[in-house]
Amino acid sequence: MFLLRVHLLAALVCLALGQYDDDYVSPAFSGPSTSNCDRECECPVNFPTAMYCDSRKLKAVPMVPSGIKYLYLHNNEIEEIKSGVFDNVTSELRWLVLDNNQITNGKIAAGTIDKLTALEKLLFSHNLLTEPVVPPSKALEELKLTHNKLNKFPSGLLNDKENLTSVNVQHNELTSEAIAGAFKGSKGLLSLDVSHNKLKKLPAGMPASLEILYADYNDIDGISSGYLGKVPGLRYLRVSHNKLVDSGIPEGVFNVTSLLELDLSFNKLQSIPDINEQLEQLYLQANEINKFDLSSFCKYVTSINYSHLKHLRLDANNITAHSMPSETSNCLRVASDILFE
Repeated sequence: MFLLRVHLLAALVCLALGQYDDDYVSPAFSGPSTSNCDRECECPVNFPTAMYCDSRKLKAVPMVPSGIKYLYLHNNEIEEIKSGVFDNVTSELRWLVLDNNQITNGKIAAGTIDKLTALEKLLFSHNLLTEPVVPPSKALEELKLTHNKLNKFPSGLLNDKENLTSVNVQHNELTSEAIAGAFKGSKGLLSLDVSHNKLKKLPAGMPASLEILYADYNDIDGISSGYLGKVPGLRYLRVSHNKLVDSGIPEGVFNVTSLLELDLSFNKLQSIPDINEQLEQLYLQANEINKFDLSSFCKYVTSINYSHLKHLRLDANNITAHSMPSETSNCLRVASDILFE
């Protein structure tokens, strides 16, 4: 069980680190299509539970035949989802990929997505949604709504989604008020990306299960005292390209043992905040830092007490390598990279 959780976390980190483009690439296949497949799509005989309707200039979602579990509709010109198109697969459909279309909330007919009770993945990025679309399925694991026009995310929508591990809502128009309590009920949520929105503070009401939180490119100027104490499993936190200042960072706010990576780059910090000795990656480039205080990393140093920091970026600040005191090597004894330029 522990090994499985480690593998899942590693997959989520790789996804967050390397995939900001939500386009789904369908696997190539050749051969005949099954007889009950929509004529505008392909349902390979060797994979009869999948229906590929991507990149075909479709204007609407075609009728989905029974037996289909994986439906790919990305890269089209779809503007509406008509009533009845999913009637044959309401309890069968597992994956629904709608990325890169032109769908608005008003063009999603009642009795379509709101009847999909077995859906595990809903990929709905690069559309024109102003509010989230969430199926009733309790099996939902991944929800992607990036590059839309979301301006609200009502609380309670995810309360029964105990299997939900990943939510991506970056590149929208969400405010802190709009997402207050939106993710509180997602008790198994591991990864949340709210980057490129209009947040003035980190989202409130995070579930204790959360391990990855990305909030880059917002308007955040401070982090409330005790915030990280409410998410005891948080390991990766990114708040780069915001408006963080020293007065907005309470003493010890980042001194928690769970964090492995902390990204505060491209802000307005003038000093290095206190971190816990367990932190391994710290990114502070492009701030206004003018001093190197070793106590930010080590309160005291012994043979067993020292910083586990491996990578530290301080480039594009107001300090140089000469700012480091002579005892630095003893405190940062495992650091392989400390960048000043």
